[in-house]
Amino acid sequence: MDWYLTIKTLHIISSTILFGTGLGIAFFMVRSHFTNNIHEKLYAARNTVLADMLFTLPAVIIQPATGAWLVWQGGYSWSETWLMITYGLYILAGLCWLPVVWIQIELKRMLQIAASSGTPLPVRYIKLFKLWFLLGWPAFIGLVAIFFLMVVKPA
Repeated sequence: MDWYLTIKTLHIISSTILFGTGLGIAFFMVRSHFTNNIHEKLYAARNTVLADMLFTLPAVIIQPATGAWLVWQGGYSWSETWLMITYGLYILAGLCWLPVVWIQIELKRMLQIAASSGTPLPVRYIKLFKLWFLLGWPAFIGLVAIFFLMVVKPA
């Protein structure tokens, strides 16, 4: 068994899960923003939080572990420019993702309260949703750039 190719496959699959889940979550959360049905919004938020815990979190852990192993076994220098940029972009994406997870949980909590009490969503909901949306962009662009760097490996 070729461990390098096995770990590389795991790295690619987890990066796809990380990127794909993020894109899917964003799509459903943004779509739910345009409905007035509180239960549809709650359904999207509840499943967004669940998807982040089931898919994104494990991928976030697997990515640096498999990436470090690939650098070590692949004979790359840890300080190659393309790798240094990748580390920075991954940290940027993570720094955006951590508050996004908290925001998603807060949005879900506000939606649960509004749905159970029949009250409208607080103004804070819209503010947090906008912040959630804005934080998604640097993470998304960062992951696209990481994919590019992984493929091209510029000198």
